[in-house]
Amino acid sequence: MLCRVGQIRRCAASLSQTINQVAASRQKHTLPDLTYDYGALEPHICAEIMQLHHSKHHATYVNNLNVTEEKYQEALAKGDVTTQVALQPALKFNGGGHINHTIFWTNLSPNGGGEPQGELMEAIKRDFGSFQKMKEKMSAATVAVQGSGWGWLGYEKESGRLRIAACANQDPLQGSTGLIPLLGIDVWEHAYYLQYKNVRPDYVKAIWNVVNWENVSERLQIAKK
Repeated sequence: MLCRVGQIRRCAASLSQTINQVAASRQKHTLPDLTYDYGALEPHICAEIMQLHHSKHHATYVNNLNVTEEKYQEALAKGDVTTQVALQPALKFNGGGHINHTIFWTNLSPNGGGEPQGELMEAIKRDFGSFQKMKEKMSAATVAVQGSGWGWLGYEKESGRLRIAACANQDPLQGSTGLIPLLGIDVWEHAYYLQYKNVRPDYVKAIWNVVNWENVSERLQIAKK
């Protein structure tokens, strides 16, 4: 009996060590670098907004996501389902914030604006009638977000069509709607208030001047595979 108890204890200690090693080796999420300076999107988005948005707000989502995932791994190891369930909102909020902003930074470029080309433009014309109609529809949906959230141009894999959607808070587009994100517009107040105050429509109108259509086109190609 003592031998068996000792064996059980050794197995438990070994399992605990393995779990700890896996948790320690888990690669943490990091704040992605921007490919342009904070002031590069001026006058459409000022440097102060970009610095705060990237180095403070996005960094907070990343840090909180890492902390929440560590707690979740501990709860998994303990079989603590109650804690796992309790952590779901934080995982969704901070994970969504990290996903959304990582896309957002690449959707913008100091050399952006204008109109897309090639297959993306043809898809826009097919699904919305014209580029201008797509802009108007996406702008209206984005401005109309109640409180904080995002406006999105997404790809519906089943139909092969482009769709416009809005998500509340930091809800990720694909996890919430099934649409693959191509272009996102952040309408949390921290994304525009310092420059545009409470006039969200002016911010949404201005951001089209820095949309990186090459990035959006690349995302469409990947989504179609």
